[in-house]
Amino acid sequence: MNSPAVTEKKYNRWILVLSIAIPVVVALLFGVKIPNAEPLTFLPPIYAGINGLTAVLLVVAVVAIKNGNRNLHENLMKTCIGLSVAFLVMYVAYHMTSDSTPYGGEGVIRYVYYFILISHILLSIGVIPLVLITFVRALTERFDRHRKIARITFPVWLYVAVTGVVVYLMISPYYA
Repeated sequence: MNSPAVTEKKYNRWILVLSIAIPVVVALLFGVKIPNAEPLTFLPPIYAGINGLTAVLLVVAVVAIKNGNRNLHENLMKTCIGLSVAFLVMYVAYHMTSDSTPYGGEGVIRYVYYFILISHILLSIGVIPLVLITFVRALTERFDRHRKIARITFPVWLYVAVTGVVVYLMISPYYA
């Protein structure tokens, strides 16, 4: 049987591949429009809600592990990963069927919006390997290493989830 370190190393190749492939595929699909497809305009509030739920569950998961409830923590974290995948699928589907909505705010709020949007996008790319590494370290029961990276992963993932909701709320008045 392989040691946890060897098992973790085997996952590292997949983490690297997924950390590159997911943003590249999303970027490529973002430019693809399905001809004659009905715009899926009902999706943005749903995937914003998924972001909000993810944020809440991340906090509850941290509270669970601090209270020693490892099973609840594990289940909540798996749920958060599933929610993030669901968000990504809906986000891509929306953008493959609908034109992007330009932000209509003016003045300082416009700069605030773009700061939040750009930081959200960049950190959503960066959080992919963080989440995967953190998950694999828990899966391989390397909890000392899991805790170390989770201290970085949690605030980044929480920021991405919360700012996803903020971006939606800021742009929603401008949806056509």
